[in-house]
Amino acid sequence: QVQLVESGGGLVQAGGSLRLACAASGRTFSSYAMGWVRQAPGKEREFVAAITWSGETTYYADSMKGRFTISKDNAKNTVYLQMNSLKPEDTADYHCAARYSPGNYDNPREYEYWGQGTQVTVSS
Repeated sequence: QVQLVESGGGLVQAGGSLRLACAASGRTFSSYAMGWVRQAPGKEREFVAAITWSGETTYYADSMKGRFTISKDNAKNTVYLQMNSLKPEDTADYHCAARYSPGNYDNPREYEYWGQGTQVTVSS
């Protein structure tokens, strides 16, 4: 079992930045690939970014490339999502997720453990 707790969400103006953090506890954090998935009201879950267990490889949704950066600190059992140049359409509930097995990192259904989420609101 892996427990995930997100933090860092809030209200920010368009063009601003936020840094989300996801603290993990339970099984060996360094063995898991981690991802961020967001869900806006009335919309499907949307893949944001993922990072392999080693931290060597990252994946991003096209609309986040160049604006968002995912990173993983195995010593702190924490994964981060740095979000820059935020847009109103980035408003959503952001969840971190963990997976033990490799596969399609951009498929939210393949993640095994989920946090409760942190709300990000971007005003225009």
